[in-house]
Amino acid sequence: MRDTPLSNCERDFLLKAIQEKKRLDGRQTYDYRSIKISFGTDYGCCFVDLGKTRIMAQVSCELITPKENRPNEGLIFFNIELSPMASPAFEMGRQSELLVKLNRQLERCLRNSKCIDTESLCVVSGEKVWQIRVDVHLLNHDGNLMDAASIAAIAALCHFRRPDVGIQGEEVTVYSTEERDPIPLSIYHMPICVSFSFFQQGTYLLVDPCEREERVMDGLLMIAMNKHREICSIQSSGGIMLLKDQVLRCSKIASVKVSEITELINKALENDKKARKTGGKFGFAESLPQERITALKTDVSPVEMSDVKERANEIVQRAEVPPQTVPSPVLTAPGTGQVGEGLENSWGLKEEEEEEEDETVELKMELEEGHEEKGRGDVVVISDSDSEEEDVVILNQVTTKEKASISNQQGAVASKQQQQQKKKKKKRGQ
Repeated sequence: MRDTPLSNCERDFLLKAIQEKKRLDGRQTYDYRSIKISFGTDYGCCFVDLGKTRIMAQVSCELITPKENRPNEGLIFFNIELSPMASPAFEMGRQSELLVKLNRQLERCLRNSKCIDTESLCVVSGEKVWQIRVDVHLLNHDGNLMDAASIAAIAALCHFRRPDVGIQGEEVTVYSTEERDPIPLSIYHMPICVSFSFFQQGTYLLVDPCEREERVMDGLLMIAMNKHREICSIQSSGGIMLLKDQVLRCSKIASVKVSEITELINKALENDKKARKTGGKFGFAESLPQERITALKTDVSPVEMSDVKERANEIVQRAEVPPQTVPSPVLTAPGTGQVGEGLENSWGLKEEEEEEEDETVELKMELEEGHEEKGRGDVVVISDSDSEEEDVVILNQVTTKEKASISNQQGAVASKQQQQQKKKKKKRGQ
């Protein structure tokens, strides 16, 4: 899945804001986002939050046979995974250009800089050495992945402890953590990457670009440096031409940032070490009660509450007085009520019922008039039953011929009523 491109309006807005020395999150030109470093319950598990960019690094080890040309040196292997959970633009099982670029830069930064003593990883020369594997997982993508990955990887390596090993003749015994204390790695220095983004062919410079700023930048410069101001690696991408003064200026800025980040890593390691010694909460046990496992969380912002009462009184005074009386409802019929304008809506059913009643009354009147014309005052009552059946006619002293004529008339009335009922049911069904 391809990433959603920026519109022209967004691109122009970002570039204009950079020209005015303004950024989306309110930072200055050389400011980093807030960095948080935490460790898991196991040794070698590290979480780094660089703003909303969240990365987890996990270090593991195993005994392997060394290379023939270097029988006394262990191996270090780096693996970066970009999961679709971090961004919909990433796909599982496919090596993108960004993934290859991050892997190579991380290897240059940590392995080629010789920050770890690989000879200390040797167990038996030419037979058994330790292979250190660093897995870096991207949990949320919000720009500047290289800086966050380098911080997470070096912090996880400093936090990692490998098992102790015993050798008796040709037998190699690996002791568990319960039998012997694990041994930390020999780390000479901590190289950390600092990224610089350039806009408008190098006219404007920003430190720690976010994801939207990376989309509109013209070029990127990554400098890997330690706190001793030694440049471990440098890489430029984007096809822009940089002057010598620009590179020197970026290296001076990087030296300041690297010293601050190195101090932050050392403090995080010390706090984790104290928590483990005293038996306090650390790792996931510390993050669970505070619900800080998720990548995105809301920061607490202070609210000014000194003049709340005064402002509330002003708003109340300016507001209009609500009406004291409520309009009375319209009563269309006894036992019913209606609020608002308009009358009761009968959907046309009431008018049809009235027409049918008028027709039945006319038929009854015709029947009574026919009996009266014959001079017979024998028709006593024409009563309506409560059911939907035909009307009941009560006759007294009627001859057979009159009975036959009356029954014919009643049959006609009944057939008409049945037709009316069928029409009524059809209309209701529609």
